[in-house]
Amino acid sequence: MREIAFIKQNKKKWLEFEKIISENLKKDPDEIADLHIKIMNDLAYAQSFYPKSRVVPYLNKLAKSSYSKVYDVKRKDKNLVFDFFLEKVPLICYKNRKYIYIAFIVFFVFFFIGLVSTFNDETFARKVLGDSYVNATLENIENGDTLAVYKGGSHWGSFLGIFFNNLRVGFQMFISGLFVGFGTGLYITYNSIMVAVFQAFFYQQNTLWDSVKGIWIHGTYEIFGMIIESAAGYMIGASILFPGTLKRFESFKIGFRNAFYIFISTIPFTLVAAFLEGYVTRYYNTMPTFLCYAIILFCFVTIFYYYLVFPFKVAKKHAIL
Repeated sequence: MREIAFIKQNKKKWLEFEKIISENLKKDPDEIADLHIKIMNDLAYAQSFYPKSRVVPYLNKLAKSSYSKVYDVKRKDKNLVFDFFLEKVPLICYKNRKYIYIAFIVFFVFFFIGLVSTFNDETFARKVLGDSYVNATLENIENGDTLAVYKGGSHWGSFLGIFFNNLRVGFQMFISGLFVGFGTGLYITYNSIMVAVFQAFFYQQNTLWDSVKGIWIHGTYEIFGMIIESAAGYMIGASILFPGTLKRFESFKIGFRNAFYIFISTIPFTLVAAFLEGYVTRYYNTMPTFLCYAIILFCFVTIFYYYLVFPFKVAKKHAIL
């Protein structure tokens, strides 16, 4: 690459960091660290191909400043938990919002396919949910307790079993991004179809609103979290396939770290979903209807706000918008 092209390609990035240094802008520590890595890569490239160019001392000075900034920002971190959930994760979500949008699109596309398949094939629900589950649910419906399946076992035992099972599924959704995103795609495809079949089946049995009232008490956090975990998987795949100006391994390390942070951020929602399923869902038919829908609405608003609205507010505060 010619020197002029090299400068033109990377000038915006260098000026961005100069602005952060000169104006002492508050930035996410990991974002600054990422910029530092990119500047170090550019410096190494310039030293190899343009050793006598004036761009070498310029980048060397910028690299020293970026190192100092990284150290200073990390040293000033006070409350790591609050910083993680209220700064780090929202900024990562903002920077990678396209993968969150892709995850939602994939989910709803296959959710629609699941609905159409169930309504056009009488055996489709049994193929997806299994004969034993369908037969048991039909029996529960006849007995007037649509979601009796959620009443089995102790509160504590159900809570722990559900939590660790959902944690395992979420981890698989995230880590399968190592297969350049295709593994994540398979997981989200299967799960979105299963959710659609689940709801279509209850609709066919004229018990849709009973199922909504019960299932989505815990399912709102559970399903929304699953979509976010699949977005994390796509981030890993993208970091491998599209390294940009970084070396592929450096791109992967950054992508994997950011995706892992997003996965970690879903664990509190997974925990609350398991608690609701173990302790609250089983009382769906004895609770006031308005209370069921109030819980569902609260869950939806909080998780929607955290992953799709709050990142824009944090980005604006950090002057990224």
